[in-house]
Amino acid sequence: MSDDDLPAKATAAHAALERYIDAWRERVGAAVREDGRVSPALLEAEQRRAHGYAWAATLVAALEAGLDWARRAHACECFGEVEELVLSIAFGEYCGQLVGGLPMSQTEIVRPEDFGAGDAAAKLRDDPHVAWFLREGNTAAKRARLAALAADGSRPDEGLGDETLDLIRTQFRTFTAAKITPNAQSWHSADELIPLKTVEQMAELGVFAICIDEEYGGLGLGKLAMSVVSEELSRGWICAGSLGTRSEIAGELIGKNGTAEQKARWLPGIADGSLLPTAVFTEPDTGSDLASVRTRAKRIEDGSWEVHGAKTWITHAARADIMTMMVRTDPEEPGYGGLSMLIAEKTRGAEGLDFPDHGLSGEEIEVLGYRGMKEYTLGFDGFRVRADGLLGGKEGEGFKQLMRTFEGARIQTAARAIGVAWNAFDLGLQYALDRKQFGKPLIEFPRVSDKLALMLAEIVVARELTYSAARHKDKGERCDIEAGMAKLLAARVAWSAADNAVQIHGGNGYALEYPISRVLCDARILNIFEGAAEIQAQVIARGLLQEQRD
Repeated sequence: MSDDDLPAKATAAHAALERYIDAWRERVGAAVREDGRVSPALLEAEQRRAHGYAWAATLVAALEAGLDWARRAHACECFGEVEELVLSIAFGEYCGQLVGGLPMSQTEIVRPEDFGAGDAAAKLRDDPHVAWFLREGNTAAKRARLAALAADGSRPDEGLGDETLDLIRTQFRTFTAAKITPNAQSWHSADELIPLKTVEQMAELGVFAICIDEEYGGLGLGKLAMSVVSEELSRGWICAGSLGTRSEIAGELIGKNGTAEQKARWLPGIADGSLLPTAVFTEPDTGSDLASVRTRAKRIEDGSWEVHGAKTWITHAARADIMTMMVRTDPEEPGYGGLSMLIAEKTRGAEGLDFPDHGLSGEEIEVLGYRGMKEYTLGFDGFRVRADGLLGGKEGEGFKQLMRTFEGARIQTAARAIGVAWNAFDLGLQYALDRKQFGKPLIEFPRVSDKLALMLAEIVVARELTYSAARHKDKGERCDIEAGMAKLLAARVAWSAADNAVQIHGGNGYALEYPISRVLCDARILNIFEGAAEIQAQVIARGLLQEQRD
């Protein structure tokens, strides 16, 4: 086989990969089902196999998204040499991982034999199209050529087939290059909140209004637009991209679940950036186990709510004007049923007094990266929330309301991860071009060009998986699995890109003065927040293994 009609070859290979994943699903499903349903206890007992299946399915979904990207590029005559190389290398690499060993982490390698799927893997290797990609897809010559083209300024097609979205990308790339990238390192080093002037500039560009309905002053553009904006801002600094996440979560919570009065009261201010929200969900001893939330809110004589308890890892809390808070309003109802969501006003912190409101205290958590937002622990001791602060006016709906936002939040987090990965690639490539060793630029050494080529291929397929999830969300389709896959893979790609870019920098990559040291610290959080990688894999496995998606 030659490289002629590469998308057709990839289509045939992908069909074989789907059959292979079906074989994994059958074997894992048999181990975790009781009476035709996934058993939580068995799923936990078989966690490694279930998560390995989730990762394998994610890689196949990413290749499908990359293939769709290639078809669109081909249709608009944008499928050139760079695109061919990206598609070929991505298919070659991920086919190799699927039949040989797939890293869930640096030390947890999932192999087909772990699933009793060794025979299926052998059959897959024998498929002529998969065999071609294993042999010819990800070769040293192709990686060297892709790195050389990137060094000359070529980049894979990023057109979205929508003039508005393409203009949004251009606008935010220009803004980021002028206002974010030149300042990110000094802001990080100072360990201070992102300057309010920058926040105001972002508000003027519509960052906080993107997904809010036009009737409330928003732009009503949807999750794909939000993904593009988050990606481009995060390419300069993750904290710039993350500012939009706070408004994204609050805007969707209130927009989808709020009363007419709550929407009219809060959404316009969120959209124009005059109200900065924060999400107050996690507690010191609960982490991802939201069913164990203990922070208590009770009605008092005047109808308002009084809150007692503690929260942790609350992003941008001191500067926030409103909090969306997960609390337990019914202590007699265990688990999720007793949880409600409150919309709580607070006074924005000022220098020397982060939390001036009665009944609310806070302490900063010092962190490696992601510094421009700052993280806090919060204590509530009689903190008051207005009587009309119960989201939707309904008790016991808090967990369900929050779950409806997780798809969008995880898509947006995946987009931030893509931006961070691009930042790492940009820094790694530039250093490889500028730095000379043994009489030639670093990029001329195969192991350096290999790293850059594989970064590029993985970033593209992870980006397209993220965009695919966003398109599903914009159509109103359920996409919890797709959003989880996008976040799972994009976070791994961001960390891998940052780690490899540090390696390209050598000792200088470990020096605080070099931006790549910041990018490495920023990238590490992506595998943890908005659902740790293990949680994402659990959600994906459970969803895929259900006989029906409830």
